[in-house]
Amino acid sequence: MTEQLIISVSGMRGIVGENLTDSVATDYGRAFGTFLKESCTEQKRKLAVSIGRDSRPSGKQLLSAVAEGLCGVGIDVIDLGIVTTPSVGIMLRKLGCAGGMVITASHNPGQYNGIKLLLDNGVAPPSNAAKQIRQYFFDKHFGVDSSDCGKITYSEQTDITHINKVLEIIDRDTIAAKNFKVILDSVNGAGGLITKTMLAKLGCEVFAINDEPTGLFAHAPEPISENLKGLCEIVKTEGADIGFAQDPDADRLAIVDENGSYIGEEYSLALAAKYIFSKKTGKAATNLSTSRMIDDIAEKAGGQVIRAAVGEANVASAMFEHDCIIGGEGNGGVIDLRVGPIRDSLVGIALVLQLMAETEKTISQLVKEIGSYYMSKDKFTADTSQAQQIFNSAKKAFADAKLDTTDGYRFDFDDGWLHLRASNTEPVIRIIVEARDQRTAKKYVDTVLRIRREVLG
Repeated sequence: MTEQLIISVSGMRGIVGENLTDSVATDYGRAFGTFLKESCTEQKRKLAVSIGRDSRPSGKQLLSAVAEGLCGVGIDVIDLGIVTTPSVGIMLRKLGCAGGMVITASHNPGQYNGIKLLLDNGVAPPSNAAKQIRQYFFDKHFGVDSSDCGKITYSEQTDITHINKVLEIIDRDTIAAKNFKVILDSVNGAGGLITKTMLAKLGCEVFAINDEPTGLFAHAPEPISENLKGLCEIVKTEGADIGFAQDPDADRLAIVDENGSYIGEEYSLALAAKYIFSKKTGKAATNLSTSRMIDDIAEKAGGQVIRAAVGEANVASAMFEHDCIIGGEGNGGVIDLRVGPIRDSLVGIALVLQLMAETEKTISQLVKEIGSYYMSKDKFTADTSQAQQIFNSAKKAFADAKLDTTDGYRFDFDDGWLHLRASNTEPVIRIIVEARDQRTAKKYVDTVLRIRREVLG
C-alpha cells in the first residue's frame, strides 16, 4: 500500500518521488507564500522567506521546487544552503523574513524528506494557521502575480551567525580552560561542520565521525541507543570526556558519558536545565511526555515547570507566554529563547559543557546527581472509537490520579505518571509511562493493556 503524504502543523513529510514530488513541493511553496502575503499587514513591503535544507541528496531539488513556488506568488527567497533547522530560525529573524522553510525529514530514513514551516518569530505556525495553509495547498488557492515574481539570493553567514548566538549565552573561557575531548557523531547530516567549528571555538579537542554532509547516513539517523553503538565504543577507546550525537537536521541531541554509556535523550534537557537553574530560578516548559527529572531540578531551585502539548511549537509558545528560562522536549530537544525558539543541539552542547566546566564533574557524576526514573514508550493499534473507549475506561481506573487532558490523557500519580495519546497520523495510541522503578511502571501499563483487551474483545 502506498504511504500517505503527511501534512501536519509543522509542515509535510513524504517519500521522495512517490508522494513528495517537485510539483507537490512547488504547490506547497505557493500555498505558504500566499498565506504570508494575505496575513502580512505591511502590504507595501516585499516579503522574503529563508530556506535551508539538511544534507539529504533530494534536498537540493526540493529546495528549488519550493523556491519556484514562492517566487511565483511574489515572495523573495534567501537560499541558506545546507544548514541546521535551528539555524534557519535564527537567520529568518536576523534577515527580517516573513517566514522560513526547512527541507528536512528530521530523524526519518533517507528515502523520506519533508518541508517544515516557520513564521517570522521562528516558530511553526499555530494550528489555525497551519490548517489554512493546508487548505490553500489542497484547494490550489495561490496568489500568483506574474508581474511581480520573487527573486532568489544566497547567504553564507548562517553558521557563524548561529555559533555567535550560542557563544553569547555561555562563558567561552571557562569551557576552553578544560580542553574537553569530545567525540561528535553528526550522522552525515547538516550539523557536522557548524558543530565542529563551535567546539573548536570552545577550546575542545574534537574527534568527528560521520561529519561529511552527504546525506548518506552511516547508521539509522535517530539518535537513540541502538543506533549509537559506534559512538559509544569510540568515546570509550579514545578516553573522551563526552560524546554528542545529532540527528540529520541537528535539532536533537543525545549524549554518551565518559564511560561510553548512552545516557538517554531525556538527559539532554535535564542537564541543560540543571545548568540554567544553577544560575537563576524561574519557569521551564516542556511537553506532557517528558521526564519528571526537569520537575525535580526546577523544584530544588524554587522554580516551576509548565507542561504543554507534544510538539516543539507548543513548548515554544508556552515559553513565550510564561517567560521561561529554559525549555524543550525529552527527545533530546533543548530550547533557549536567547538563541531561538527551536530545539537546538548546539545550545544543548554548549550548556552541558558549561555545566561540566563549572562543576568540574564528569557527565556520569552529573547524571547520578539528577537521579533516574524508569521510562517506557510504546504504542498499540486502536481506531478512533476504540481509543475513546480506552481513554474513558482509563479515567475510571485511574480516578485518584491528577488528570491533564491538554494533549490526550496524562495521569499523574505520587510514584509516576502515564500519558496516553492518539496519533494524528495513524490509528494507534501512544503510551508513555515513567516511574521510580520498572515494577511500578509495569503496574500502570498492565492496567491499560487490560482495558485494551476488554475494548477490543
